[in-house]
Amino acid sequence: MAHGIDYGNLMHGAMRGLIRDVLAGVQARGLPGEHHFFITLNTRHPDIAMADWLRDRYPEEITIVIQNWFENLAVDDDGFAITLNFGNQPEPLYVPFDAISTFVDPSVEFGLKFETHVSEDDEEDDLDDLDDEAPMEEAETEPRKPGEVVSLDQFRK
Repeated sequence: MAHGIDYGNLMHGAMRGLIRDVLAGVQARGLPGEHHFFITLNTRHPDIAMADWLRDRYPEEITIVIQNWFENLAVDDDGFAITLNFGNQPEPLYVPFDAISTFVDPSVEFGLKFETHVSEDDEEDDLDDLDDEAPMEEAETEPRKPGEVVSLDQFRK
């Protein structure tokens, strides 16, 4: 879709902007009430900054929790820095918003999940690569028709 509107990437940008705004509010005022976050990160993202021992332990993804103890939360346009406690050891992280695959606030049953999108140019290469891999499990959801409106209620608990 070289000349079309890329709604998928626009929506992901808006959802990442929501995460940025939420974290900026926490930076300014702290966590309100019972709010807390589970954030799953792609540790292979080239711009994520974390200790080598932590990346070795979680080579693909890690879920961090922002709840009881965190320090040095600093949000910018591209991501956030934070110090979290891993086994009684404070560790600084820098997380680009593009490295986030899920963001959940269980106190209000809110969650976002980011799907990876393949450009049309990459799609053929990826299909060729699938020939060499084990078959994928089928998704439990029915395929959607183009232009179908999806309710966010199906993603709530």
